[in-house]
Amino acid sequence: MNETSNRLPYWLSAPAALVVLTLVAAPLLLTFLLSLYPLLPGNTIGTQPTLSNYEQIVSDSYYHTIFARTVGMAALVTLVCALIGVPEAYVLSRLSPRWRAVSIVIVLGPLLVSVVVRTLGWAILLGNEGLINKALIATGWIDRPVTLMYTFTGMVIALVHVLVPLMVLAVWASLQKLDVAAEQAADSLGASPATVLRRIVLPQVIPGVLSGSLIVFALAASAFATPDIIGGRRLKVVPTMIYDQFLNELNWPMGAALAAALVVVVLTVSMLVNRLVERRYQQVFV
Repeated sequence: MNETSNRLPYWLSAPAALVVLTLVAAPLLLTFLLSLYPLLPGNTIGTQPTLSNYEQIVSDSYYHTIFARTVGMAALVTLVCALIGVPEAYVLSRLSPRWRAVSIVIVLGPLLVSVVVRTLGWAILLGNEGLINKALIATGWIDRPVTLMYTFTGMVIALVHVLVPLMVLAVWASLQKLDVAAEQAADSLGASPATVLRRIVLPQVIPGVLSGSLIVFALAASAFATPDIIGGRRLKVVPTMIYDQFLNELNWPMGAALAAALVVVVLTVSMLVNRLVERRYQQVFV
């Protein structure tokens, strides 16, 4: 009986594991295998495995620039989402149940709209004749329109709007486990609100911030629709370059190599950040 009970969790998780293997692991493996073959004249894929695609990515400075832009964009989006999402989640946790429910619906509202629709909305707002430029000119902040479309800044703004709800959810879930008694004790001992936030609240929500940051970073680095529409064809990131290799250049092996390299870069950065944060705030991960 005990042996059966011990095996029950494994049997219950078997369907989910099968789905992951079928829909995630298998396509990734096939993509990696495709990246090991060269593209021959006539857009035919060779039969002799080679690392030439990866050698080209490593040696060509053009790819270095694209990967640096992608990682830098994802890191900046993650930072801005954390700066917005953590205070927003903290305020949500302090609202009354009625207003909390309404606020959560408002926060999650963008997730109910297609990312393409949201991005097209931002394209209208960020244009030279868009609402943002008109408002800045009307208030006297600028004399002439600021170029936001087809810029790095425009991509970051649109991606933050798309991804900040995920950061809020991750931090808010962590705040539900917050020890309110510790806050009250610090307050009764004369600690200022800023000290309570810095010494009591923030260390306890670090796991939520970390999980939200990893999710936002991975999604920002792999985003396609928003960089493609806001950044245009000239301001490329790795996902748009993968699209070009597969559908425009018809160089499937190179597209597969870029996809595999992006997965490796995202996983490497995520693991390093996770290790550094866990080491710095080891007491809250115990």
